[in-house]
Amino acid sequence: MSFDWKTYQPLLIPNIPGLADIKVYEQHGGYVQYKKVLGDQTTWTPEAVTNEVKSSGLRGRGGAGFNTGLKWSFMPKPDGGPRYIAANGDESEPGTFKDRTIFEFNPHSFIEGALIAAYAMRITAVYVYIRGEYRSWIRMMEKAIADAYAAGHIGKNIHGSGFSTDMYVHSGAGAYICGEESSLMESLEGKRGYPRVKPPFPAQRGLWGRPTTINNIETLANVPLILRIGAEAYSQIGAKTHPGPLLYGISGHVNKPGVYEFPSGMPIETLIHEVCGGVKGGKKVKAVIPGGSSTPPLRGDQLAGVCMDSDSLRTAGSMLGTAGMVVMDEDTDLVDVLTRIAHFYHHESCGQCTPCREGTGWLEKTLKKIRRGDGTPRDLELLLDICTQMEGRTICALADAAAWPVRYTITRFREDFEARVKTPVHAHA
Repeated sequence: MSFDWKTYQPLLIPNIPGLADIKVYEQHGGYVQYKKVLGDQTTWTPEAVTNEVKSSGLRGRGGAGFNTGLKWSFMPKPDGGPRYIAANGDESEPGTFKDRTIFEFNPHSFIEGALIAAYAMRITAVYVYIRGEYRSWIRMMEKAIADAYAAGHIGKNIHGSGFSTDMYVHSGAGAYICGEESSLMESLEGKRGYPRVKPPFPAQRGLWGRPTTINNIETLANVPLILRIGAEAYSQIGAKTHPGPLLYGISGHVNKPGVYEFPSGMPIETLIHEVCGGVKGGKKVKAVIPGGSSTPPLRGDQLAGVCMDSDSLRTAGSMLGTAGMVVMDEDTDLVDVLTRIAHFYHHESCGQCTPCREGTGWLEKTLKKIRRGDGTPRDLELLLDICTQMEGRTICALADAAAWPVRYTITRFREDFEARVKTPVHAHA
């Protein structure tokens, strides 16, 4: 990238002390874009707002990377009944911790973005779904929303515009599956978090059978920025096909882990060796998981020229996901790592689909066998075969999320696994 990351001025999480306070947020231009839209609804029709977001190129930050404005446009015309946004702050993917940075340091950017989205889609209520383990961040969001109500930004006939909407925080109960959009809706309705068969899609039949759009927290936090600088300027930030600022959550064997905001498309090696101060102890990079535990890992010797955007990572054989990067040094035991990941997905499978319910268990059981030293070369082929039986055969993508780390860790680090399995003793003829 042709810019100096050291001089980059953050746009989503600006360096402004106390920005979580609504008064500070408003002093620095907060809610101006929202009021601009409500105050000039002739220019800023709901369709105009949607088209502005669509032309900015903003893509979902929750993992799928779908064009946000295009997703909004799927909502049917109002029919007088309720319509909903479900804002996904579940953030249960191991290695992912960027949304809580917004909750803590700039919650009103998300609230303003969600309210603009509510206007664009004629939404009657926004439900902010946050994982139950985020207890302190839930309290932060509840306070921020209460302050926005008190300031007149949420409620009935907002700022005399004729537009009304409400916003609520809903606490999850710690189920990874509820990060999947249809499971999230089931949970919001008070049901068990089982994914729904599609179609119908949420825009046609979502929460309580009504039109619903699900957007990630970081996605919506970008919306005020798009209206402030314009879609054209926003589309020029970072990678052309996946533009805008991105929150990179970097953990593992680096000297300075944390959440860093930079334009999309940052080179992985720049993030590791410059932004994060390199690998601890000066060791080499063995593996990198680029976007949360479900994304295929890359070898350390694969990283040259690979950037954190969808196209670059797809070419390299992985995915951007949530930009939750996990860095592992040369001494990492990848059999241990993969067994731990497999345990997570086995534990978190909702059990609705047989390939996922049974397959995740077999993956964990077989990896534990290899880890104990009781595995054989045939077990490696068995693991890959189980992955094949799981991928693309279930209602939601959890089976794929469980299978991909196994498939790609074994195929890309085969030597690590072969070193841990016994060579079978062949009987003499």
